Amino acid sequence: MNIEQLYEYCLKKKGVTETFPFDKDTLVLKVFGKMFLLTSLKGWEEGTPSINLKCDPEKAENLRANYNSIIPGYHMSKKHWNTLKLNQGDLQIPFVLELIDHSYDLVVQGLPKKLRDTL
Repeated sequence: MNIEQLYEYCLKKKGVTETFPFDKDTLVLKVFGKMFLLTSLKGWEEGTPSINLKCDPEKAENLRANYNSIIPGYHMSKKHWNTLKLNQGDLQIPFVLELIDHSYDLVVQGLPKKLRDTL
């Protein structure tokens, strides 16, 4: 997976926007203003791509225990966010996409019903 594939996959989801609220390096993807994915553009350029994704706390612990490439969220709530190191080889693209979907779905579930209904 490259950054363009990640970007295109996420932007196809309903209600998704991109922002750079922290700096010019950190791409943040949001659904109705709520973050579901963060990534460093510099990391992709340097060959160390990673993404931060929201995750159900129980699932987050399970993933960290079973995958060396999944660690507690870098600069995020360690309970609700994971960092996926995409260049370490134990995460296949379909699985990464599944985790992106999980993050998006968690954020959507937390939105007010009126916003959810617009999706």
